[in-house]
Amino acid sequence: MMKKTLPSLFLVAAIMAAGLLLAGIQEAKSPVAEKYAAPLQKIFDYQKIFASLDPALEKVYPVAIVEAKTFYVFEPVPDQKVYRLALTAPDTFNVPVGVRAAMPLAFWEGRMACVVTPEVFAQPDGYVFIFHEFVHCAQWYGGEQKLKEGLSVFQEAMRRKDYTWELKYPFPYTDPDFVRSYRALLDAWERDDTAAAAALRAELYKALSPQDWEYLTWQEWKEGLARNLENEMRKVTGLPENMYGTITPYDRVTFYVGGDKFIRFLERAEAKGAKDLESLYRKINAKPDR
Repeated sequence: MMKKTLPSLFLVAAIMAAGLLLAGIQEAKSPVAEKYAAPLQKIFDYQKIFASLDPALEKVYPVAIVEAKTFYVFEPVPDQKVYRLALTAPDTFNVPVGVRAAMPLAFWEGRMACVVTPEVFAQPDGYVFIFHEFVHCAQWYGGEQKLKEGLSVFQEAMRRKDYTWELKYPFPYTDPDFVRSYRALLDAWERDDTAAAAALRAELYKALSPQDWEYLTWQEWKEGLARNLENEMRKVTGLPENMYGTITPYDRVTFYVGGDKFIRFLERAEAKGAKDLESLYRKINAKPDR
């Protein structure tokens, strides 16, 4: 799987919007714990490979495996390099097979977890996708909410009680001028053409509404960083890059690609510090100089 499925994305929004405790929560000992002990322990093996790539990959986070209409939530015990089964809860959201998501679990005091279905452990890039979601966990605990609360697009969505705004915002993806400018910008970043990139970024800033600009740059930061680190992990594990979202018609996933390319461009230009979470967001969101 090269992208999050649409059902998976709406699942994230549904669970976050629900804001209620699910019934049947329990501390549990289960054969499921034994079943997944070895696959989960491999997360620590991959952590050794990935941790040096970026601080956002240094830590592992809880993993919720959804099986048989049940959430099995495992939390890491880093000193022992194992995961323990922390609780089970019924799946009232009908989580689809193939989900790969990071979300705060309303039934677990809002704690963040990577949510997957079992086949992830057998897929060649399954652990890369788990760590992709761990990047979102790192963002969540690294100031995401504070940054988000400063966005007018977020503030307006909350006034409307629109908890799916990150998924459904009506961005003008098909506007011919936007498509032309963004395609050229992707190419300029790829070529390290600093002058063209600056001009095109300024052109976009001028053409887009303030909320469109906020949405664009938010996705470039949030999903672009996760895609960027995903591709670094793919490189060190011998997997092909994930470039899904590159071709037209453009949609939200195009900003995964854009964020990835922009971050690479920044790193080549600055050679340090590009991925500090908050400072990276400020660079991506900044008003262009011209």
